[in-house]
Amino acid sequence: LENNSMTQPPKTEAQIQAMREGGKILATVFDGLKKQLSVGMTGLEADAWVDAEIRRHGAQATYKTSEVNFPNAICISVNDALVHGVPTNIPFDKGDVVGFDLVITFKGMKTDAAFTTVIGEEPTGAVRHLLKNTERSLYAGIDAVKGNGTRIGDISAAVEGVLTAAKLGVIRNLVGHGVGNEMHMAPEVPNYGKAGTGLVLSPGETIAIEPMATLGGERIITDTDDGWTISTADGSLAAQFEHTILVTETGAEILTIL
Repeated sequence: LENNSMTQPPKTEAQIQAMREGGKILATVFDGLKKQLSVGMTGLEADAWVDAEIRRHGAQATYKTSEVNFPNAICISVNDALVHGVPTNIPFDKGDVVGFDLVITFKGMKTDAAFTTVIGEEPTGAVRHLLKNTERSLYAGIDAVKGNGTRIGDISAAVEGVLTAAKLGVIRNLVGHGVGNEMHMAPEVPNYGKAGTGLVLSPGETIAIEPMATLGGERIITDTDDGWTISTADGSLAAQFEHTILVTETGAEILTIL
């Protein structure tokens, strides 16, 4: 998505409603997944559970469609893996920092969300700092959406402000994005920027805001073996949180929440 001056095609009320319903399904799947996670579970087991749940709700795993051709239903990124992690048969260890990123299609419309958690224990110390502030930056970005007239830079600056104050590495090479008719649409939504700049958002637009941060540097590398998994270049722990939101006349409606 090179062109940040494009806006999305207007959505019908039926399309917006489909995204509301799809977002609830995605949130329900995530809620159930959090209860399933345990030490010794493998990424492939988590993936199989998610895949079955998506189908049970009458939705489709977007990653497995021809639009994406990812090998699995969900991205599972462990420790220094940041995003796009391919699920494996390696069991989760106690204390692993694991990110889950999911896109589903329901009634032809896509919703996208992600969360990061610690397996088998409550996060403490630097890991808690990483997760808490990355999630805080997501909600700061959502709160920056004031409705008609909000600019992309308002969201980006709010996200960056939280991450920078927390002294976390801000990922700049990967961005949030428009979502709905397709998984990745205009506009791009970077996790850094200047308030009052960038494209003006209109009511009815749907975007995925997805802060990504590290306990170290900002450089990232892609796994040459699987061709998907993106990790921190310095091996530092990473986190991602994401929601799909609808821009309304007065603010933001979070679609991927129960």
